[in-house]
Amino acid sequence: MTELSDQQKRDFEAAAFRRLVDHLRGRGDVQNIDLMNLAGFCRNCLSNWYREAAEAEGVQLSKDESREIIYGMPYAEWQALNQTEASDAKKAEFEARRPKDH
Repeated sequence: MTELSDQQKRDFEAAAFRRLVDHLRGRGDVQNIDLMNLAGFCRNCLSNWYREAAEAEGVQLSKDESREIIYGMPYAEWQALNQTEASDAKKAEFEARRPKDH
């Protein structure tokens, strides 16, 4: 296996993260509840993790600021453009599989 420096690892992780965020921005048809039910995380989780990483480095971001970074627009705007009402079945699945921190 190729030995990577810490800087290379950070650079590659950052590039992969940016690609994930870009991919999710292009898939507004995929609802957060679908992501949660399938993978146990969603765009809001990513924004929370981003905010927590910033705070760990002494940078304060609001919930709205970190969501705008992930969504590429204000959260309310994304919701108006993309969010649909979840079916009762999806809501029930979410409640059954909900992570403890949600």
